[in-house]
Amino acid sequence: MEEIQQEIHVFSTRDLAWKAAGKAVEKCIEDLQETQEEIRMIFAAAPSQTGMLNYLAASSKIKWEKIVAMHMDEYIGLPIDATQFFSKYLEENLFSKVPFKEVHLIQTQVNHELEINRYSDLLMKAPIDIVCLGIGENGHIAFNDPPVANFKDPVLIKKVQLDQACRAQQVHDGCFESVDDVPKTALTLTIPALMFGDHLFCVVLGENKSEAVKNTLTGPLSEACPATILRTHPRCKFYFDTAAVSKLPPTRFDTN
Repeated sequence: MEEIQQEIHVFSTRDLAWKAAGKAVEKCIEDLQETQEEIRMIFAAAPSQTGMLNYLAASSKIKWEKIVAMHMDEYIGLPIDATQFFSKYLEENLFSKVPFKEVHLIQTQVNHELEINRYSDLLMKAPIDIVCLGIGENGHIAFNDPPVANFKDPVLIKKVQLDQACRAQQVHDGCFESVDDVPKTALTLTIPALMFGDHLFCVVLGENKSEAVKNTLTGPLSEACPATILRTHPRCKFYFDTAAVSKLPPTRFDTN
């Protein structure tokens, strides 16, 4: 796998990072909607994405009726009315605010094999234009934690066990009161499914992500830090706040 020079943007505050990422995604959508009747996007659900999603929801330049939306992972085993479902986060922050052409949610209350087949078919229906993602404290992208990450995964979506660091992050993010409350399994898009996206926009914020950011940008390409694979994507743009890059040399980046 060949590494590619990455486009990296660092900002003094998370609000500035969110705004810059939102503007970049908006511009990408604007360009695509000039020539495409349909734009297919995958969204992450995490606190690191909220400001960017709010920016997109307020955009007057995006023709949402051209956009098909999907998301990248979902918990298994939560009560049907649980507020922690990623689909509920995305509904609240974006999907309910604008008139998408289609929204396809991962369902985990049904037979998982049937759902994997259904969502795989959706993913294969046409190319993915844009992926909005983050990086976990353990370097995961989607729920591809180090123990289950596979750069050459033969499937597009699979059932996974969540590792302890991943489950602990859900508590750090304020989504659950304790690790015991966090589900142990989930359905996730695989690494190849994310990497198939034509344009990737990666937003990572906070000091708790600084070790993962350092490993992602400077460590060896390895499934031990799944996000390192992003360095091989030709159109992956990173948006960080200064806290997220605090373990990297300060001379490496210009801060906006």
